Amino acid sequence: MPWLFGCLAIVFPRLALFLVWLFGGNYLDRAYGSILLQLLGFLFLPLTTLTFAYAHNSLSAGGHVTSLGWLLTGLAVLFDIGIIGSHQRQRRRARDDV
Repeated sequence: MPWLFGCLAIVFPRLALFLVWLFGGNYLDRAYGSILLQLLGFLFLPLTTLTFAYAHNSLSAGGHVTSLGWLLTGLAVLFDIGIIGSHQRQRRRARDDV
């Protein structure tokens, strides 16, 4: 079942983040503490927000994120930025074709 949720998070990160917020209790609160950071993460870097929460709650050692957690979070940042850049490139192509 966690693999299914992981696949959902990669394809639909905002939906997965909403479901974690809705059903996860204080899973996001333990990682971020502030609702503002959670909201900004939902809007701009949803996969990174999910990955850091996972790294903090499941991969942490005594409240500190491990190097594997930071590696996964860094990959999520690159993935989120790649998605944002991909959309910008598509908009530029569509604008240039007109």
